Amino acid sequence: MNATTPQLPATAHTFAQRLSSTRRGARLARLLAAEHLRAWPVPAGVTERAEQIVAELAANAALHGRVDGRDFKLALALVATTGTLHIAVTDARGEQLPCLSMDFEAPPDSESGRGLLLVAALADRWGVEPYPPSGKIVWAELDVEGR
Repeated sequence: MNATTPQLPATAHTFAQRLSSTRRGARLARLLAAEHLRAWPVPAGVTERAEQIVAELAANAALHGRVDGRDFKLALALVATTGTLHIAVTDARGEQLPCLSMDFEAPPDSESGRGLLLVAALADRWGVEPYPPSGKIVWAELDVEGR
C-alpha cells in the first residue's frame, strides 16, 4: 500500500464588486483594488501597475460602457498556480468594443483616447471578450512572479 499526501489546491485570492457606472464608481474601483492588492502577496511594482490598469478600465466602463441603470463589475484574481494577477472589468456595452490595435493615435490636443495604450504598456497581456447577452469584459493580466 502506497499512501500519498493529499495536495491542496493553490490558494487564489479573489475580489469582485459591482460599482455604479459613474466617475465616482470608477474612482472607488481603483481604491478598492489598491486596498485588496496591498493585502495580498503581490509585489509593490505589480500593485502600482494594476492600480493604473484598474483606473483606466473602470474609467472606460463608466464613460464608454455606460448604460443607464446598469453597473459595471470589477474582478481581481491572484492565481498562485500561474503566478498571474487577472483584472477584469465588465460593462453593458458589448457593441462598443475597444480598439486592440496599437496603431491608434489620439489627436495631440485631445484630453482622452490614450487609456488603452497605457493598459497595453502596463499589462503583460490584455484583451476583450463578449459578455452575453449584451456586454463585454475587458481584461488584463500581470505576471506576479518572474517567469
